[in-house]
Amino acid sequence: MHYDMSKMGIIALTRALAKEYGPMGFRINVIIAGGINTPGVQRLRQEAILKLRIDVIRTGIEYFMRIPLKRLGDPDEVARVALFLASDMASYVHGAAIPVDGGFLSA
Repeated sequence: MHYDMSKMGIIALTRALAKEYGPMGFRINVIIAGGINTPGVQRLRQEAILKLRIDVIRTGIEYFMRIPLKRLGDPDEVARVALFLASDMASYVHGAAIPVDGGFLSA
């Protein structure tokens, strides 16, 4: 619950900053990354299996089953969205919350 609330706070902050600083030429957006195959996720998976942490394994399986693309994302996939947002191609993208999560939030 705390994680969800903090994520919503970041989205609200993004919208407030976009409204306040947009007229000054700043573009404010947020990337909502989820289900990304990072070294930390790999470490957690390995530790859960080696220590037979059934609760962690079950949570991981339930999370994975909710991802419509049925795979974890690559850190480069998040980086490409950041690159797009930093480019002139996104010159009219402002105050957006862009999920990069394999469809998790839509499931």
